[in-house]
Amino acid sequence: MEYISKSKLKPRILEYFRKVEETGEPIIVTSHHKPVLRIEPIRMPLRVSDVFGTYWGKIRIPADVMEPETGEWEEG
Repeated sequence: MEYISKSKLKPRILEYFRKVEETGEPIIVTSHHKPVLRIEPIRMPLRVSDVFGTYWGKIRIPADVMEPETGEWEEG
């Protein structure tokens, strides 16, 4: 995590914004050597279609997944 003072951030703020967007790494802004702000990207939650979209319609389940399968387990 990078730390930068407000005075050094001010003239290069857009450069630091781009860096945070590209790397995803937050930046801590300091004032008089004390942290006062944290600049970080907003992370949007992934949707199911984002994660499994390429498999949509390609996977087949041959049985009823809601049907209990108690016959497979030994009682003990």
